[in-house]
Amino acid sequence: MLKISNFSKSYKGNKKAVDNLNLEISSGDIFGFIGHNGAGKTTTIRAIAGVLDFEEGDILIDGISIRKNPVACKQRMAYIPDNPDLYEHLTGIGFLNFIGDIFEVNQSDRERLIKEYADAFELTQNLGDPIASYSHGMKQKLAIISALIHKPKLLILDEPFVGLDPKASHTLKSMLNKMCQEGSAVFFSTHVLEVAEKLCNKIAIIKNGKLVTSGKTEEVKGNQSLEDLFLELIEQ
Repeated sequence: MLKISNFSKSYKGNKKAVDNLNLEISSGDIFGFIGHNGAGKTTTIRAIAGVLDFEEGDILIDGISIRKNPVACKQRMAYIPDNPDLYEHLTGIGFLNFIGDIFEVNQSDRERLIKEYADAFELTQNLGDPIASYSHGMKQKLAIISALIHKPKLLILDEPFVGLDPKASHTLKSMLNKMCQEGSAVFFSTHVLEVAEKLCNKIAIIKNGKLVTSGKTEEVKGNQSLEDLFLELIEQ
């Protein structure tokens, strides 16, 4: 579903934020992407989402290159950044209908899914309010709902649990598991290692732009906790 091949990204001064990264995420995977601040996580995620240009390597989504055919890739995925930038002059329902129009979600499916997800996140009563009046957590919930209503094959999230209360976090985990059971894939970065350890069937750890380790979660961490492994690897 997602294949990252020899991906590198440099900024000014030719300093590589990501250096020759190779990863493969299959349908059904919940894949955790872990690293310290500045390790290259967000650079990678923004490149996958088609937000950031790059010159070296390629990124394929459902077999399609994000460099060569970005529109086709974006039709198959959804991206939620760590700080969603929403159209705050719209109401919540107005924004969801806008996203539904872009992705050509039919009216009956749209109404059913909006109700299902808004009820689950306890946001239904606020959908008629302007987004400008929403708290950070409410905006995060709205962004998640907007990503899910068009049933993406690949869901990309950057620190998705930041700003969510414990109940909303539990709801999101259940939704991610359901998505993957239905054949989609999830790729997300997080600093919450306990969540990654319990939720992800596969993980990768990146340090200073280079991949340190990746694979099935249980095999990568062995008999230690993911937190202990992470601290051990980044301190080397």
